Amino acid sequence: MSFDVPDDLRYLESHEWVRVADGTAEIGITEFAQDELGDVVFVELPNEGATLTAGEDFGVVESIKAVSDVYAPVSGTVTAVNDRLRDEPELLNEDPFGEGWMLEVELDDESEPDDLLSPAEYRDQIE
Repeated sequence: MSFDVPDDLRYLESHEWVRVADGTAEIGITEFAQDELGDVVFVELPNEGATLTAGEDFGVVESIKAVSDVYAPVSGTVTAVNDRLRDEPELLNEDPFGEGWMLEVELDDESEPDDLLSPAEYRDQIE
């Protein structure tokens, strides 16, 4: 099976993605991650104003198969949380790179995403 790996994102080995525009990072989990998890039934995310540290967990995704921590690809302050996921956790399965985004973060260091996996490196990891 081939998974979607958008070229405008950077990736963590633990299957989170980040999309950066104008100093703001949007964060979510990859199509591969949601496929491995199965049907997502619950999502726990931090509140706006929380501080993320790259590499540390910031939330939990619970599926019919497993409970998984979600890790921050970048450091910064949470400026927006996708509240729809509280009532519609299945958005992570249906549209992980769009409507299923998790957080928006104001970056502490705009060069930090450069240290993450490129789309090609992430494709190699999941194939």
